[in-house]
Amino acid sequence: MNKISLILKTEFINTVTRRSFILTLFLVPLVAFAVGWFSTFEMRETPSPVAAIVGTQDSGKPEGFIDLSGMVVTVPESVQSALIKYDDIDAARTAYKNGEISAFYVIQADYIESGKVLYYRPDFNPLGGLENTGPITELITYNILDGQTSLVNRALDPMNLAVEYTTNQTARDPESAATFFIPYIVTLIFYIVIFGSASLMLNSVTNEKQNRVIEILATSVKPVDLMTGKIIALGGVGLLQTIVWGAVGLLVMQVTGKSIPDVAAFQLPASFFIWGIIFFILGYLLFSGLMAAVGALVPGLREASQMTTFMIIPLVIPLMFINELATNPNGVFSMILSLFPLTSPVAMMARLTATAVPFWQPLLAVVLLAATVIFVLRGAAGIFRTQNLLTGKVVNLKVFARALVGKE
Repeated sequence: MNKISLILKTEFINTVTRRSFILTLFLVPLVAFAVGWFSTFEMRETPSPVAAIVGTQDSGKPEGFIDLSGMVVTVPESVQSALIKYDDIDAARTAYKNGEISAFYVIQADYIESGKVLYYRPDFNPLGGLENTGPITELITYNILDGQTSLVNRALDPMNLAVEYTTNQTARDPESAATFFIPYIVTLIFYIVIFGSASLMLNSVTNEKQNRVIEILATSVKPVDLMTGKIIALGGVGLLQTIVWGAVGLLVMQVTGKSIPDVAAFQLPASFFIWGIIFFILGYLLFSGLMAAVGALVPGLREASQMTTFMIIPLVIPLMFINELATNPNGVFSMILSLFPLTSPVAMMARLTATAVPFWQPLLAVVLLAATVIFVLRGAAGIFRTQNLLTGKVVNLKVFARALVGKE
């Protein structure tokens, strides 16, 4: 036990005092801070080129319209300040050149059959320009329905959707950006934290093998004690990094005045954070065990990076299907991802963010994940022995799988 604690202390101190770690710990948040501050400053001063194309440019001037169909009989009071009627295109062009209007519409003669309306505007703004069409839409709808206000209002806003769940569900507004945005952020955070912490294990072992430090350690410490001390220490390092980055992220949002949309209305139950701690610990133990096994087998960083690609895939899959996890969290596919041990640490947290998951499902996921962790750590301990640490061999998935079950 004393040797494990000594390895733990040494590994933690050596990692957090390393120049590359200190630069990563503080430089990444500072870059994020600089980008957030600069983007906020730029938005105050001038619109970006992207905003010029997709954003709305409000000149404060009304727009004009010409009705060639003869359909428009009355201009409702609600749009009179936004739309001015002209008898022909020449009159509208003259008003535009004189700065009286910012743009104008031409309702075509066959509008009832074709629905065609031409829009004359000065700037190339195909997306943002569509946001200005509310008044003309209301004008046309009002005249098609002969000024029946109740029908006009219903046509412009045809459905006021209220969702009632037949099971005990956490309320989520389907129109809110946070309904998709927050599960995505939670999924991304768990991916970064789990894989980032576990990859420190791989880097530590392979670096010590290349620098031949492992030869000195192998003469005085049991390989299993060495692996245990490293897993605990590097888990603490990953947690420290997460806390620092999270704190700086909150600071950046406060300074720049940015926030997650509708976050105040997006309530997460207390059980979410309990499950989060459990899945983080088990997920980290699973992937750090796999990384330790890879590090013990491969001869250097080059081979390790090739194997790491295969390790990333299970954690990336929930990110690839985040739309399904966020919009259909209780679907069959989402449930499978959240129960399968290699994807459950990330997928289950996405589901728990999106909806109320039946208690037996995260419980079953924890049991399956814990069993897999025990299997992987036992297999990694078998691989993490002096012969492998001192030699290293060419490794592929077949060799790695056989070594994990004790057949190599």
